[in-house]
Parts: sequence; structure tokens; C-alpha cells
Amino acid sequence: MPSNTDDGTVVRVSRKGQATIPKEYRERFGIEAPGKVLIHEDDGKIVVEPLPSVEEMQGVHAGRYERGDVLEHLEEMKEADKRLERDEARDQ
Repeated sequence: MPSNTDDGTVVRVSRKGQATIPKEYRERFGIEAPGKVLIHEDDGKIVVEPLPSVEEMQGVHAGRYERGDVLEHLEEMKEADKRLERDEARDQ
């Protein structure tokens, strides 16, 4: 069970490095489950950002993606999914 602190919410990280985003945050930031988020570093901190849906990425409000980058980004995501599935199958 996550515990709240003044600086956020503490969650457990599993042996496989998995952490669950609490429902409160998923709902507040529109993160669908199953779904994907973008994780990156910003000023020495780990940042978790909701990843726009395919529909949002194709629309005017995509913002962070230039024309043509959407397809490339989706292809990268697809390849990463395939690698993850192969790794998970191998680990079982």
C-alpha cells in the first residue's frame, strides 16, 4: 500500500524494478492501464510523464512531436514492446 508524504507518494519497487503508479495519479494525469508513460531525467530527478495516445499524437495538440516523428516514435515503441516480450518470455 503506498504511503503519502509531504513530498509525494512512496511506492515499492519490485525485484524486477517495477513500480505501480497509484490510482490517484493515474486518474489525475490520464494514464491508462495498461498503457505507457515516458520516463526521463530532469535536473537529477526521475520524471514520469503520461504518453499521449495515438490519437493525441496525430492531432494538433501533440506539441512535443514534429510532423513525421509520430510514426517513428510509434515504431520505436513497437520494437521496444517486442524486445520486452522476448525478454519476459526468456525469463519465464
